[in-house]
Amino acid sequence: MPQLSLHSPIGPLTLTEEDGKIISLDWGWGRDQTETPMLCAARDWLDTWFDDPKAAGDFPFPLEPIFGTDYQKRVWNALCAIPVGTVKTYKELAQDVGGSARSVGQAVGRNPIPILIPCHRIVSQTGLGGYSGDGGIDDKRWLLNLEGAPIPSGG
Repeated sequence: MPQLSLHSPIGPLTLTEEDGKIISLDWGWGRDQTETPMLCAARDWLDTWFDDPKAAGDFPFPLEPIFGTDYQKRVWNALCAIPVGTVKTYKELAQDVGGSARSVGQAVGRNPIPILIPCHRIVSQTGLGGYSGDGGIDDKRWLLNLEGAPIPSGG
């Protein structure tokens, strides 16, 4: 599977493509680098997004997590509908997709394409909640600040 890494303000990130779809975004520098047209364009889009998330527009390529239950994929699709600069609580997302705040939190924590499937926009009722990126909650706070999103009290 072709991979391409990029430098970002929150550290190195690696995109992976399969069959014309982005299947993962991982923290760290990938071993194998392949500059496919899609991966190069996705890298360029991310560079623009890190400069100004609102100006970047929607991610223009298909996202296709290669694993996940139907429920997890439903949660991940719902995350994509949360606009730049806004947040939802785990409870609010659970009301949208069904299930509990805890089950939403578990699905969010297993998101294989963070940033592009914007799991950083989900917060707890009393603070930021968790984040799976290498920088943890500091990365989540940084991403929300970049987007101009409200930071919940306690976060």
